[in-house]
Amino acid sequence: MLPGHCKDVAVKKVDFDLTAENIEREIQGKKAYTRCDHYVLRHGDDVAVVAITKAEGMGLFRPIVSHRILALPDDVDLVIDPTVDVINPSSMAKVAEAHPGRTVVVEGLFDHVSFVMPDEIIHLDVLDVVPPRPSKLSVLVERALLSGLVHFPVVPRYEEVDLNELAADVKTPAAVFPCEASGLTSGRKAYYLDQLPDVGEEATLVGCDLSARIYRTLYHGDIPRIEMCPQELAPRDGRKRLVKCCRVREGYQIKENLAIVPWGATVQEVADAINALLTPA
Repeated sequence: MLPGHCKDVAVKKVDFDLTAENIEREIQGKKAYTRCDHYVLRHGDDVAVVAITKAEGMGLFRPIVSHRILALPDDVDLVIDPTVDVINPSSMAKVAEAHPGRTVVVEGLFDHVSFVMPDEIIHLDVLDVVPPRPSKLSVLVERALLSGLVHFPVVPRYEEVDLNELAADVKTPAAVFPCEASGLTSGRKAYYLDQLPDVGEEATLVGCDLSARIYRTLYHGDIPRIEMCPQELAPRDGRKRLVKCCRVREGYQIKENLAIVPWGATVQEVADAINALLTPA
């Protein structure tokens, strides 16, 4: 029920108590502007939200043929916050999360008004590896949500896998990491594949399948490995989740409840992946 645009919401001040009977009496026989799909009715501090259906036609004002009360004052919280972009679904979801179980009407940026229903918030898990911190994927997700490119009222939940903790499980005299710029360290001797090191002792690779293939190509042999690919580390628990993986070169892939973007993903690719993951089949 989240309106597509605040233009679809008409705010109307009334002089009667916002009961179902009074609202029906007010709407009966009235016409509504062609863009209007919802009313936010205000009586003093009380607020109600109503969805309307208009007769077919091309006129600027058309008869209201039916209505549905979405929320009466006992179930509505009014938030006045000029920093909130009410056209941005994720911005609305962030506000609504602080009002669990309530329909939230927001008067926000430019005095625009919209609303979000309590069952519309979508929680999206975002799994990434660190260091570096903050995780790249968390930064990209925040930028995608702020940009308005994501079409759903998403509230992200960030999960981090600390690769230094994984490296603590290395039992060999040395550890091999994919990249020196990663910030990964070890209490043991550390090598970095991007530096083409001369690995002179028994070592364990903390890396993904691609890193293992690079190692085999360089050294013509296999090496014990600790998995670090977010796609492989992601729990298969049925929750919608976003990860990155170097096997995806551009764009995104959807595998059941998993959206996968490239290791070097852009904000647009992240937004497209989220939209694809959350769009009903």
